[in-house]
Amino acid sequence: MTTYEPESLCDSSAAGLLGRIGSRAGDRLGRVRPFAARPAAPTLVAVGHGSRNPRAAATLRLLLDRVRELRPGLDVRLAHIELNAPLLTGTLAELAGRDAVLVPLLFARGYHVKHDLPAALAAAPAVRGRIAEPLGPHPLLVEALADRLAEAGWTPEDGASPATGVVLAAAGSRDPESAADIRRIAGRLGDRLGGVPVVPAYASAAAPTVPEAVRALAARGRHRVAVASCFTAPGLFATRAATAAPWLAAAPLGAHPALARLVVHRYEEALTHAPHRELLAAR
Repeated sequence: MTTYEPESLCDSSAAGLLGRIGSRAGDRLGRVRPFAARPAAPTLVAVGHGSRNPRAAATLRLLLDRVRELRPGLDVRLAHIELNAPLLTGTLAELAGRDAVLVPLLFARGYHVKHDLPAALAAAPAVRGRIAEPLGPHPLLVEALADRLAEAGWTPEDGASPATGVVLAAAGSRDPESAADIRRIAGRLGDRLGGVPVVPAYASAAAPTVPEAVRALAARGRHRVAVASCFTAPGLFATRAATAAPWLAAAPLGAHPALARLVVHRYEEALTHAPHRELLAAR
């Protein structure tokens, strides 16, 4: 004989089951942490030296426009060590309480990279900062240098000629590590150009000068000498180097796409490898 439970009893059992399920779900949801927004990426502070040439800062701003295109949404700021606004000290003051990565728009490990940038961070205790490596040596820098030479008229055939040579013009430093970096850049550029000799030369603080390097190449039978400009922007040093070129003179690297990619690379590299300023001070 089939027995039927009263309808009210069935309803009561179902309600109890649903209540127990709801209670357990509520307990589990109560243990779930609220969604936490991802912290903002550290600000990229691109640090140039500074120049009295009014085109210099404008050129660096164009370079940073390219950087922003590569990293939409990233806070990218320009700062200068001297001569131009905004100065690095002022930019760091604006970033109090935030994380920042200083990317030097310089090509070697000279005084500015090893002393001025750490000193600026030390004077800004409210900023949790890292310092990236300088832009050179790196294959992207060599790509930009070679492209600027090509724009000036250099051809693949020139790389195979026994009459051609290249002077790599850089700012110069008394720091031996800086000179070593520039020599490595010169060697890589020579390989990129097909084995042509590339002689590093300097606008200040080191030897040889660009005219001296041109004469050294001429003494080796290399009378068609091009000058590659290892400068980020127009300025006194870049102008002097170009004036000393007996044949081709490349333009400064400026807003070259490879240089923009290199700035982003140094920033991302620093996030992974560079210690924070506090850790640097503790060493």
